[in-house]
Amino acid sequence: MRKLITILALLIITAVTTRVEAQCSICTRTAQQLGERPAKALNKGIIYLAFAPLTIMGFVGFRWWRSQGSEERSSGDIR
Repeated sequence: MRKLITILALLIITAVTTRVEAQCSICTRTAQQLGERPAKALNKGIIYLAFAPLTIMGFVGFRWWRSQGSEERSSGDIR
């Protein structure tokens, strides 16, 4: 559990401190026409909308990974 908390903390720190550009080519062209401040807001909106589905997929993947690990431990098969 401690290892999981450490990994999550590192991911959160990386996400907060890393500058991310999440614009497709159409959004980039539109943002260039809007100016700097609206372009930053558009970029933050794209990140915000992408966060929920990526979090859900990560949670489902983690649960699947954990269930696969518990099946291998319970079968007594040591590799």
